[in-house]
Amino acid sequence: MTINVGDKIPSVDLAIMTADGPQGISTDDIFAGKKVAIFGLPGAFTPTCSAKHLPGFINNADALKAKGIDTIVCLAVNDVFVMGAWGQDRNAGDHVTMVADGSAVFTKATGLELDLTERGLGLRCQRFSMVVDDGTVKILHIDEAGTFEMTSAEAMLGEL
Repeated sequence: MTINVGDKIPSVDLAIMTADGPQGISTDDIFAGKKVAIFGLPGAFTPTCSAKHLPGFINNADALKAKGIDTIVCLAVNDVFVMGAWGQDRNAGDHVTMVADGSAVFTKATGLELDLTERGLGLRCQRFSMVVDDGTVKILHIDEAGTFEMTSAEAMLGEL
């Protein structure tokens, strides 16, 4: 079952790349006591994700924070090394926290799976965006597979 507005974010363990290497981070660490803009996408270094989705959140980070967002998170079913390299490649810096859901635990727990096995990509995350306030989903958008319409940073700014 897919997560909905009003639901609590499930407690799962994920990973981020730090200057000292991979580090575990839980969803409790990410969301507790904060207003978080999180967006998920099918994969690092993929065309729409690299050209539009991630850059939109990087470029609009200050505007989102001016509207009350404490943290911006990018999540994908990729390993922590890929997410770290992608964040460096796209200059995510301190604007967007690149979170690896390498085993798809968050993706499965929220019902946001996208099975791209027939295309050689395996299990991925649907393209989504959420605003989560202290662990509760306040805004949620999920784009249809193959589209990029409702989940952009610009769309989120329009709702805040």
